[in-house]
Amino acid sequence: MKFNWFECAVFFLVLAKWVTQLWLNRLNRRHVQLHADSVPVAFRDTMDEATYAKSVDYTLERNAFSTFSISWHIILLIVVLFSGVLPWSLDWYNSQLGTGLWARAGFLLFVPLILSLFSLPLGWHGQFRLEERFGFNTTTQITWWMDWAKGVLLSLILGWPMIALVLWLFKWGAEWWWLWAWGSMMLFQLLMVILAPKIFMPLFNKFTPLPDGSLKDRLLSLGERTGFSARTIQVMDGSRRSRHSNAFFTGFGRWRKIVLFDTLIEQLQDEELEAVLAHEIGHYKKGHIPKTIGLSAAGSLVGFWLVSILVKQAWFVEAFGFAFQPSVPVPAFLLMIMLGGTVSFWLLPLGNLLSRKYEYEADAYAAGVMGGTNSMIGALRKLAEKNLSNLIPDPIFSRFYYSHPTLLEREEALTIQPQSSTHR
Repeated sequence: MKFNWFECAVFFLVLAKWVTQLWLNRLNRRHVQLHADSVPVAFRDTMDEATYAKSVDYTLERNAFSTFSISWHIILLIVVLFSGVLPWSLDWYNSQLGTGLWARAGFLLFVPLILSLFSLPLGWHGQFRLEERFGFNTTTQITWWMDWAKGVLLSLILGWPMIALVLWLFKWGAEWWWLWAWGSMMLFQLLMVILAPKIFMPLFNKFTPLPDGSLKDRLLSLGERTGFSARTIQVMDGSRRSRHSNAFFTGFGRWRKIVLFDTLIEQLQDEELEAVLAHEIGHYKKGHIPKTIGLSAAGSLVGFWLVSILVKQAWFVEAFGFAFQPSVPVPAFLLMIMLGGTVSFWLLPLGNLLSRKYEYEADAYAAGVMGGTNSMIGALRKLAEKNLSNLIPDPIFSRFYYSHPTLLEREEALTIQPQSSTHR
């Protein structure tokens, strides 16, 4: 093949990602094993030996599972990309369902969905074997499979029309189709911010208003003194699926609402819950959300621009066995979908570096609102204990993968930062 150089370049890029992931996992595993004998000095007053030993076991089990999962997905990607199955499947699909707009959109949707079936056994094992073994799983087989079916159905309902729109814009928009497609995608995502909490999230979880009482009064008071108003504070039945806990707020403007996992309410005291919510409000007050959306939009714009260039290059699709047709972008779109994760992997450390900066700022804001660090540190320590978090990750591993600083890093940052009126 004339352009085998590109096929080889892609192969080595995929292989480099695989080797890097395995190396990072090995680094983390060795670091955890090196510190497995005793609780780190900083946490000996808050975590007992048995819990720490369990957290080490949990981390090592997840590490081994991750190593297998990474290898499984990389091998699957290599087989799919280089075996010729993609051009063969496109030819077969076209012969059976035609080459209309909706048919082509369906192909771009169905290929990732079909490939996701190969990951189902891994997802099932992670939930009903690994998480079950360490006491986190609370879901049933019926609920798990229903969640999967609902996810597939939503992908069809939402994804198919969106892909069809992009294909139509490719034909209608001429040289600037990618800019129209990007704008349409951004509008779609903003619409989802509004619709997801009201329509889609309730398909998976039950949301109920936080009952009247001291906790609700405390959280509403927090909202008043920080100038953060929300339509409602709701409790999500996270315990229906897992004992892991979380808190977040969704929507924007008058659609904004605060959501607490029921597991979080069980695990933390009222003052600690207030600190967690103050942290989330800190993200809002510091402008992290629009900044993140803006960076994501900029990244998507660059991605669409790159697609607009590659879709014109015969060597890009012919290297993988597709016939090049300038008016048919489906092969190029599919290859970008398949290779997107391989490219974005190398950008993970940059994105996580910014995310960790935002977490430090939100922690400092929460400490300022709460008038001290005790409640925030107490909440972080309890959450680390209840979730069996890895207290001593390898520094290189955590810098590459972690979107949040480690517990020790967050405590040290809280300790050295002055707690002034940061909530204003």
